[in-house]
Amino acid sequence: QVQLVESGGGLVQAGGSLRLSCAASGRTFSSHAMGWFRQAPGKEREFVARINWSGTGTYYADSVKGRFTISRDNAKNTLYLQMNSLKPEDTAVYYCAAGFSTAEGMAPLTWGQGTQVTVSS
Repeated sequence: QVQLVESGGGLVQAGGSLRLSCAASGRTFSSHAMGWFRQAPGKEREFVARINWSGTGTYYADSVKGRFTISRDNAKNTLYLQMNSLKPEDTAVYYCAAGFSTAEGMAPLTWGQGTQVTVSS
């Protein structure tokens, strides 16, 4: 079973950038699709981005397309989310997930504990 720990969240002004990381433990990291989800206060958790096991295929929610980039380093068992041109509506707890790719994004099997991202206007 993969265990996931996110880092890199924080407070940033609108228009700024942040890079989230997700460190994975377990020998099966490279065999899973990986993704990012987020949950804003009072809202349901929503899909943000996912990357296939080899890192050659990515998929994004329309709300972040062109601003966020997902990547992974299987040698380091680490997943990344580069977030540029951040907006106040990007404020949420961001969760790393391991699972399977789907047509709508991703079916998560394992979650991290989350990291807070706050974008001020």
